[in-house]
Amino acid sequence: MTLVERAKNICLSPNTEWPVIADEHTSSGALFSGYVVPLAAIGVVAGFIGGSIIGRPVPFLGMVRTPIFLGLVAGIVTLVLSLIGVFVIALIINVLAPTFGGQQDMSQALKVAVYSYTPAWIAGALRILPLLGLLALLAAFYGLYLLYLGLPRLMKCPKDRAVAYTAVVVVCAIFIGIVIAGTGALFAGAAALGTSAVASAVGTSGSRSSAPAATVEYDKNSPMGRLQEIGRKLEASNKKMEAAEKSGDTAGQTAAAFEGIGTLLGGGRRFDPVSIDELKPLVPDSFAGLKKTSSNVEKSGIAGLMVSKAEATYTDGADKHVTLEMSDTGGMSGLVALAGWASIQGEREDDNASERTAKVNGRLVHEKRSKVGGTNEYGVVVGDRFVVNASGRGVSLNDLQSAVGGLDLAKLESMKDQGAQK
Repeated sequence: MTLVERAKNICLSPNTEWPVIADEHTSSGALFSGYVVPLAAIGVVAGFIGGSIIGRPVPFLGMVRTPIFLGLVAGIVTLVLSLIGVFVIALIINVLAPTFGGQQDMSQALKVAVYSYTPAWIAGALRILPLLGLLALLAAFYGLYLLYLGLPRLMKCPKDRAVAYTAVVVVCAIFIGIVIAGTGALFAGAAALGTSAVASAVGTSGSRSSAPAATVEYDKNSPMGRLQEIGRKLEASNKKMEAAEKSGDTAGQTAAAFEGIGTLLGGGRRFDPVSIDELKPLVPDSFAGLKKTSSNVEKSGIAGLMVSKAEATYTDGADKHVTLEMSDTGGMSGLVALAGWASIQGEREDDNASERTAKVNGRLVHEKRSKVGGTNEYGVVVGDRFVVNASGRGVSLNDLQSAVGGLDLAKLESMKDQGAQK
């Protein structure tokens, strides 16, 4: 069956198409290359055209276009993270199956996740024009209905428990979507500031030993060395998955898959983020000369992909307003560390703001200064794991920098290896 036929059938006649899908034997590789990538790319291409070619209307500024290079990088990063997201959702569907009276089967769970996303991916074409965003949202909601229909047929859960099963999966999908959006924005922004990042890092610090080409070893502290170590750990996780599959151990397959994803997103190591009780005391009662008016701490995520965050708002009751965020990226720390390994740095400037990312005293620092009375931002990555970011109006960038410098960053640095999993 062609991609077009399958997409049409699952959207227009899901009740008859899910049983057909349930009986099919399709490898995960074929499913991703022949269905997921082409459909997920629709929204990426449409978003690039709408953002970088057509432009987006911004009040008081007119049509604003994202720079071509930035648009391309954002699209690539979003596509890759979307593929990871689909796989993680499939893992969640599989893990939760027994909880709702279903049967674990990773290949079936992957099909449920993939085909339920179909309407949202097709509607991604609407990203060309932002005014059509509501229609895209409706398509995403239809995907929830497809998920509801697919779970009983492929995961064998009782129909009367499908609603609860669907609801839990949706909550997890929303969280993963937020992580993907935030991570995509982080890397797209970093890429916009420097184009020589990874290539220069590999070229300058990836010194290799004199071993033969077939057994080349990189310096373990270099970017290539760290990537090499990640590859080895992922290979070990893959072997565990294969062994579990041969023995029929579905629980072992799931555990090995989560281990592999945790290794990838953790940059070769797996971390459980610090408790919110440890983060909370690091958020001061006053910041940048302003009093704290509200605060929030939370630890959320799924096994192996947890994050902790402490957030506070400071104001003077008039024109000054600052938000301070302190996050332990935990299971996602590898994505943060990647920016540090690559030595991403650069500057850009226009009539509205200037922006700079650089390594300062061994830490990755990001600064954004408004020229039109807008928001100033100052952020720093501590220990390749903790992200401290301050943004505000009516407060200068220098004041934000000084206030962040007055925090107990040394305490954060000392916790960089806390919660490491073997």
